[in-house]
Amino acid sequence: MGDATPASGPDLRQGVPLADIPPEGVFAGQVDGEPVLLAWVDGRMHAVSGRCSHYGAPLAEGLRRGDVIHCPWHHACFRLRDGAALKAPAFADLPCWQVEERDGLAYVRGRDDDAHPRPRARRGREDPERIAIVGAGAAGYAAAVQLRALGYAGAIDLFGADPEPPYDRPNLSKDYLAGTAPAEWIPLQGPDFYAEQGIRLHLGRAITALDQHWRQLTDAHGDKFGYERLLLAPGAVPNRLPLPGFDAANVCVLRSLADADALLARIAHARRVVLVGAGFIGLEAAAALRARGLAVEVVAPEPLPLGGVLGEVLARDLLRRHREHGVAFHLGRKPQAFDGGALVLDDGSRLDCDALLLGVGVKPDLALARAAGLAVEDGIVVDATLQTSVPGIYAAGDAARFPYRGQPARVEHWVHAQRQGQVAAANLLGAGQAFTDPPFFWTHHYGTDLRYLGLGRGFDRVEVDGDPAADDCLVRYFRGDTLLAAAAIGRDRALLELEPALRG
Repeated sequence: MGDATPASGPDLRQGVPLADIPPEGVFAGQVDGEPVLLAWVDGRMHAVSGRCSHYGAPLAEGLRRGDVIHCPWHHACFRLRDGAALKAPAFADLPCWQVEERDGLAYVRGRDDDAHPRPRARRGREDPERIAIVGAGAAGYAAAVQLRALGYAGAIDLFGADPEPPYDRPNLSKDYLAGTAPAEWIPLQGPDFYAEQGIRLHLGRAITALDQHWRQLTDAHGDKFGYERLLLAPGAVPNRLPLPGFDAANVCVLRSLADADALLARIAHARRVVLVGAGFIGLEAAAALRARGLAVEVVAPEPLPLGGVLGEVLARDLLRRHREHGVAFHLGRKPQAFDGGALVLDDGSRLDCDALLLGVGVKPDLALARAAGLAVEDGIVVDATLQTSVPGIYAAGDAARFPYRGQPARVEHWVHAQRQGQVAAANLLGAGQAFTDPPFFWTHHYGTDLRYLGLGRGFDRVEVDGDPAADDCLVRYFRGDTLLAAAAIGRDRALLELEPALRG
């Protein structure tokens, strides 16, 4: 989850010289044990919390651009003048404080709850009376919350095939699986939030038909729901392998909360787990299972896990970290069959295990869009505003195929899906806003966080600055002279600085 930022720096109640506060940066201090940032905005002094409302990151180590402070850990954005959360993965505003300027000093006084922006109810004639969102994952949740933040006062119906309310999916393969995140951390909001926001949750409701002419949705029970504008955020489903024995009860995947709970139940008395696949989710799961004391073996066809994504230097460092923590790898090998107690590889070797975890990627859930006649091609095809081939229907998240830097792309990252949901929400209300944010994700292994920005597919040159083994490096990925992506360990601010160059 990340440790919350401790308070440090001068006591801002006692006053600090105005001259010490940089005109374009932030000044970090504390008030009653709470980290606080001071910042000049349009000639006035403002004070906001120095702790990101997402995972508690130290915003003083982030990057300021104009009136916005960018979180160093997960790239959430907040407005400094009023603490407003502007971009996912943070949705809660920052607390604000009153500031008094006297005799060349700035004094921070009590909380200033009046500083927070309050959405004004929209009364635009063109606003739809009813918006439906299919999919209650990252993109769908973000869109619903953003609609209310934008002042939309109409009906919002949020449909999820999952019986659980929206939850923190990235945590499932990290702290939750490791046993260091309790179940109450996983929901994105408490049980009263959706009713308070007027967001009608329809959980366990798989939408099976979309009639674009009559603007009507039908669920698996045959119930019908009308809409005026629609967002499709169906996400993706885990790949399975059509191999003998891979339908056994102890063959698991890790996509949903139910998947995670089933895996936890399966390993409650296990000693050994084999993972098939060495992507980010698989390797995070390997680290989490090692934290539980289980013996872990990983099978993957490639000679170097994630080499095609991270390049040789970072991939070898990641492999080293896992081996040093006791994970055994069988690289260049493919599974052939499973008998419930042992996995047979293509070289004839057998790996005994109590459970088998598949981490062989996902595929976009396109059944609804395809049946409704929307354009699909490795995803639901959308334009720069995330509108599909049918006006009034938008798509976001893992299933959306969108234009990025002149090429079609489909990205399976949590923050990216949330940000697409936020832009789609604005466009459902007529904003016509292009989605240009670069893809971003983070991955956690044995106390070390690696963050990645951009889309490095097809890179032919890698520049490494620093040493990943020392948890201090910035890696850039190029095709020719074009920067495609960057990854960082311990260089969070440097990664933030590259974001404008990687926008779509």
